[in-house]
Amino acid sequence: MAREHFDVLIVGAGLSGIGAGYHLQTRCPGKSYAILEARGCSGGTWDLFRYPGIRSDSDMFTLGYSFKPWTDPKAIADGPSILSYVRQTAAEHGIDRHIRFGHRVISAGWSSPDAMWTVEVEQGAGGQRMTLSCRFLLMCSGYYNYARGYTVDFPGAADFRGQIVHPQHWPADLDHAGKRVVVIGSGATAVTLVPEMARTAAHVTMLQRSPSYVIARPSHDRLAEKLRGWFGPRLAYQLIRWRNVLLNLAVFKLCRAAPASAKALLLAGVRAALGADYDLGTHFTPRYNPWEQRLCLVPDGDLFRAIARGGASVVTGAIETFTERGVRLDDGAELAADLVVTATGLDVQMLGGAQIIVDGTPVDFARTLTYKSLMFSDVPNLASVFGYTNASWTLKSDLIAEYVCRLLTYMDRKGYTICTPHNSDASLPTAPWVDFSSGYLQRALPRLPRQGLRRPWTLDQNYLRDILTLRFGRIDDGVMRFS
Repeated sequence: MAREHFDVLIVGAGLSGIGAGYHLQTRCPGKSYAILEARGCSGGTWDLFRYPGIRSDSDMFTLGYSFKPWTDPKAIADGPSILSYVRQTAAEHGIDRHIRFGHRVISAGWSSPDAMWTVEVEQGAGGQRMTLSCRFLLMCSGYYNYARGYTVDFPGAADFRGQIVHPQHWPADLDHAGKRVVVIGSGATAVTLVPEMARTAAHVTMLQRSPSYVIARPSHDRLAEKLRGWFGPRLAYQLIRWRNVLLNLAVFKLCRAAPASAKALLLAGVRAALGADYDLGTHFTPRYNPWEQRLCLVPDGDLFRAIARGGASVVTGAIETFTERGVRLDDGAELAADLVVTATGLDVQMLGGAQIIVDGTPVDFARTLTYKSLMFSDVPNLASVFGYTNASWTLKSDLIAEYVCRLLTYMDRKGYTICTPHNSDASLPTAPWVDFSSGYLQRALPRLPRQGLRRPWTLDQNYLRDILTLRFGRIDDGVMRFS
């Protein structure tokens, strides 16, 4: 039986994969492609996570696709609305017809003589193996392990008589109404869960080892609503998108250039919401400078309102052990709980966990350099989507998909079949892949590629710079080798 072959295989039918499908069929209409999705439905993150209040921590004018205006009144959207937007995009453009559900990529092997990837897939619940082949592999499988989240082996957890739940595996029948809840964590998931659960729980305590920076923003963008009325949805979307891009970039630059001033501004917002008597120093003043980790966004200040009403509280301290009745801290205090939510983060995973082999040799990505933030040194005909740490994911995923289309078009025009980034400068200084102190990234750094300190080996966290590089920069830059 002949192996099914495609020009391009896209791995992952989430936000990035659907966007990549659009760009590919629009900019390279002659290319055959399929989207391989391990799960039984599309949507990626926005279908996987089902915990109460799931929402974006980015505005939808920048998290939305460049080619499809976000028209919902809420600029900070809930998970189901984002999932509907992704699936609607796939249906409108016929991208959904290219998705192969239940196709988990186990490995991909590159053959230079054949200029081709052979992709091994595990199909369906039975795990039947099959192979596909392609000329170019575009990995849109996200950056974390879908099978499990990051969990901590808490002492005494087996003694706890209540229920322990990780947000990545939220039970559909879990009812927290009237219960005493402890949410362990201080990141985006925790600040989302706490105010939402506090609506019906007896009380919710956010237990954090150390605080994060938290900033309130309106969930509705009034200027966007006015611009829609004046200019229509498409132009208004682009105008607000660019306003938000520039504003977010300015805030990031301020935080890096004048961290003390940025810190004072952020804490002033929290103080205004919680009052002068609240202990900001303990519960909302991080040990790091602003934007060394992502800021936690709370739409309409819902976390602060839940605290002010008394439905939620914040406790800062280290866990000594779980007990039968709750959690005991190292200072001897005990938090009573019926339900504990371990919002302890993600398990970062490269390329969906697939093994990548080039001419018979498995690739150790920790020994590679990232090229223009989307390809890897000496790995041919493969690109991977990783979004910004300091801005919306889709800003970068759109640019990467555009660049891949430019690259494929260039290769067709020149008669090339292979493109391989190669570093010929042995003295090139390198640095960790990302300059971010978040725990989920720090835990993964030994497994991740590195970046060079000169272009095109840098991983820029700058959308404007990436536009110049990926949308307008030279394809044949002297570093990419074609054959």
